[in-house]
Amino acid sequence: MRKPRILVTSAAGRTGSVAVRELLRQGFPVRALVRRLDARAESLRAAGAEIVVGNLFDYGDLERALVGIQRAYHCPPFAPNLLHGTMLFAIAAEQAKLEVVAWMSGWNPHPSHPSAFTREHWITNQIVRWMPSVDAIYVNPGIFAYVYFLGIPVIVNLGIFTAPFGEGLNAPPSNEDIGRVAAAVLAHPDDHIGRSYRPTGPALISPRDAAAAMARVLGRRVTYRPSTINAFLKAGTALGISPFDLASIRHYANEIAGGTFAVGAPTHHVEELTGRPAEDFETIARRYFAEPSLVVPGLQVGSKRKTLAFLMKMMLTPVPDLDRWESAQNLPRLARPVLAHDNPEWRLHAEAQQLYLLPDSTPEPASA
Repeated sequence: MRKPRILVTSAAGRTGSVAVRELLRQGFPVRALVRRLDARAESLRAAGAEIVVGNLFDYGDLERALVGIQRAYHCPPFAPNLLHGTMLFAIAAEQAKLEVVAWMSGWNPHPSHPSAFTREHWITNQIVRWMPSVDAIYVNPGIFAYVYFLGIPVIVNLGIFTAPFGEGLNAPPSNEDIGRVAAAVLAHPDDHIGRSYRPTGPALISPRDAAAAMARVLGRRVTYRPSTINAFLKAGTALGISPFDLASIRHYANEIAGGTFAVGAPTHHVEELTGRPAEDFETIARRYFAEPSLVVPGLQVGSKRKTLAFLMKMMLTPVPDLDRWESAQNLPRLARPVLAHDNPEWRLHAEAQQLYLLPDSTPEPASA
């Protein structure tokens, strides 16, 4: 019996590339939608995927990419206009009469979140539920493990892991486990329709636990030093991270510190769906220290001298005024925004369920 053809969007990305390879391994014909032909796209082609170059914000490209497709994993990029792009894909999916779409979202979206991007995730999750003929499955991870490795040069060269995470607990999932979960629900979707899955790591860890795991991998002392949000924003600006990214990431850092991602974690969804235990943090650390470009394309450890030069550059970098930047971009802002763990309704749903259905007769969870 011929297996259904599956489209993966953002297919060269962190989880999309994993989903493509896993579906190919299981014998599914896979079409990979990528922004450009580069080494990552060619690697997927070599693995057996059909490559289509297109723009997620161009409806014509979406129509073309969905010809002959029965199922899809839609992984919107961390970029402006999430709502616009996801709604275009929803319309195209209905027009193409897809059977089911696995939608990538997040653990923390709710309608009063201070991040406009995260609120757009919440809006799209609600609208997707109204699609008349395409079934939906939700993949809602929290903060990915790679976020802990953005400062690899400082970790490796100076033995310091610094982040504004306080003592917050999290069970950070690997890109690989998230991608495998997406592939698993699309390979056999019948039992997963309308459900939401939250891939996590196997255990709650603190930033100090993360530093200890890094130290074991590197064979040297690694000390966790909590930083301020302002220092984090200065470092991000010095690294060239866009104001759009930083405007939301600052809130996620506060949510790590405040316990958003400890709620309901860890789950067993990775093992239940893939048949393999979730990767632990030390395993993930070994991968990233061996190949830092997996954290951010082009990222290198560099020398101790270059790391110290970067720290000096960071100290001289002004703190970006992100509230002013958001106003200049005409992003909608709320009078009384709250982080996820400070939202009683979000906590009520998040604490009540690790695996949930979304029937019309029950309250919908905040993240799906």
